[in-house]
Amino acid sequence: MTLRNLPEAKTFQRPQNFQWDAPSDVLTRWAEKPLAASEDNDTTISMYDVIGEDWWTGGGVTAKRVSAVLRSIGNKDVTVKINSPGGDMFEGIAIYNLLRGHQAKVTVEVMGWAASAASIIAMAGDEIRMGLGTFMMVHNAWGIVIGNRHDMREAATLFDGFDGAIADIYEARTGMKRADIAKLMDAETFMGPSEAVKNGFADIVDDGISAPEGDAKNMDRGLMARRRTEAALAKAGIPAASAPQ
Repeated sequence: MTLRNLPEAKTFQRPQNFQWDAPSDVLTRWAEKPLAASEDNDTTISMYDVIGEDWWTGGGVTAKRVSAVLRSIGNKDVTVKINSPGGDMFEGIAIYNLLRGHQAKVTVEVMGWAASAASIIAMAGDEIRMGLGTFMMVHNAWGIVIGNRHDMREAATLFDGFDGAIADIYEARTGMKRADIAKLMDAETFMGPSEAVKNGFADIVDDGISAPEGDAKNMDRGLMARRRTEAALAKAGIPAASAPQ
């Protein structure tokens, strides 16, 4: 489905007590420069948030919400605009599968960051366009594991499967060798537009794409404060989902 006939990504049962977070360094930088939503038409899906249900606000980009928008769009070409630090891998894979199954052309425009789970979503694009100064970031799946040595070994095996599924998506879309993709993921690689195109993670460097600047005077200051708190918690290794409200 979609024009590229991309393969459906492998899905997993969500582990018990699973907690997700966007990578702390990306989340910190993303939170420091909020972007205002642009004027979009009825065939555009804007992903200017973390991937997954955001426990702070009830917001976030979820498969349920994307599915509802795609149903309303119908069999029309769709543009997906992304500026996200990532988040929940399970939601990212589910959204990828929704977009790759869309019956018309899917154009992805990276407006700022397509990091972590957001980079998985971006791979569903028949055409991926990146603006100047934007980044694509890929890394291995990560999370918190609590338990004894048996739990740790079981978790390592589980995460091997997660990394393999993510690499499957990147390999299908980029055409890169699997070993080279693994190196990029191991290194937690940030790619600018030119490098992303070279590696097959994007198709076009488009200097006509620019992220709408946020206006702090017109934004929810409480939300901005919560985002910065969330970024600080992530940087300290404390998942937002486990923080006191």
